Amino acid sequence: MNKNACAQTPPMGWNSWDCYGASVTEQELRQNIDYMAEHLKSHGWEYIVCDIQWYEPTANSSHYHKFADLCMDEYGRLCPAPNRFPSAADGSGFTKIAAYAHEKGLKFGIHIMRGIPRQAVSQNVKIKNSIYTAREAAHPSSICCWNTDMYGLDATKPGAQDYYDSILELYASWGVDLIKVDDICVKYGQINNESTLAYGGDEIQLLRHAIDKCGRPVVLSLSPGPAMVEQAEHLRKNANMWRITNDLWDSWENIMEMFARCHQWSPYVSEGCYPDCDMLPVGHISIRGCEHGLGERQSRLSRAEQRTMFTLWCIFRSPMMLGCELTDMDEWTKSLVTNDDVLGLLKKSRNARQILRTYDLIVWKAEDNENNSYIAFFNITNWKETFRISLEQLELEGRYCVYDMWRQAECGDCEGSLSVSLDSHDAVLYRLN
Repeated sequence: MNKNACAQTPPMGWNSWDCYGASVTEQELRQNIDYMAEHLKSHGWEYIVCDIQWYEPTANSSHYHKFADLCMDEYGRLCPAPNRFPSAADGSGFTKIAAYAHEKGLKFGIHIMRGIPRQAVSQNVKIKNSIYTAREAAHPSSICCWNTDMYGLDATKPGAQDYYDSILELYASWGVDLIKVDDICVKYGQINNESTLAYGGDEIQLLRHAIDKCGRPVVLSLSPGPAMVEQAEHLRKNANMWRITNDLWDSWENIMEMFARCHQWSPYVSEGCYPDCDMLPVGHISIRGCEHGLGERQSRLSRAEQRTMFTLWCIFRSPMMLGCELTDMDEWTKSLVTNDDVLGLLKKSRNARQILRTYDLIVWKAEDNENNSYIAFFNITNWKETFRISLEQLELEGRYCVYDMWRQAECGDCEGSLSVSLDSHDAVLYRLN
């Protein structure tokens, strides 16, 4: 199976974490499916992703309950908690929710933690279609320091591949189109009360093999970051998207960090291989969240900062996952996420790279196959500024027609140089031909 075929362009969709933490319910998934199908699908948005701990009956925020009792089948495979997902009460898992999304022309994804439930290891359950048990496959010293649900799997033991094969077989039967695997792109562990960092390459390969065998095209997303650039080729070989940052929230400091990360990762973007800038914290977020001591709110990013974020994500060709509750999206946010000119870069642009960075200005450039150039200007100062940039600095020469992609308006011709006036933390995106 060609793993790149299921993600020929960067995946676009919605993820429940920024709104609901670990506590999203079936009703909330369905209402966001309905909204996306009616208002966003025609603009390329198609994935609905249920984030962490859908198998935890008592989850009620972005705070995890330590050593909670998890919903699990006889083979140690986690199942949706029926009190939160009533359609799973008959043992069908996410089948009905995935089918609901598919009927509306959308795709459905789920979050999982790497490894096998500690609960399965404690009970020493049999792994499905295997002669091995959970205790024989688990790696008891491979644990996540921020979540107590799982042990890692020991890739040197045959039962480890068998377990991943069994869960991918289950997810394929549910109709899952994407899995977001956590604590694996960078493993945050703990040894002798000291935090450790490692690359989860062994388990990534197990997952890759399991997906290839499951009989269904499934996008493989890896989290969290920041991913290790020295592992770029391994990531490109095995995954479709991988986080290049830790969780990104609605602060200008978080956005500024992404310029350097995107610059570092830009050579590795290609069909089916997408360094991931993380979710887009726009609109109404953190409805049941408590990250960094903050609760329910509208995005703290200014409109200019949100435009900067969208511009960078699109020209870089990051996966795009909205973090807001879709059903109460205001008109300005809706206009931000439905600009087809800007979103079109995800499908048709190539060779994106930073071509200029000074103390006050960052400039990115990309091209397409129709001889258009795309230039993004970012004012990173705390004041309004006017910039005049020569075409030579933009790696161009001659005369060009300029089109403002955010305003969706022609701006006339330019020759020799381009003058740009930008508010603080704002961006403009031009198409030149």
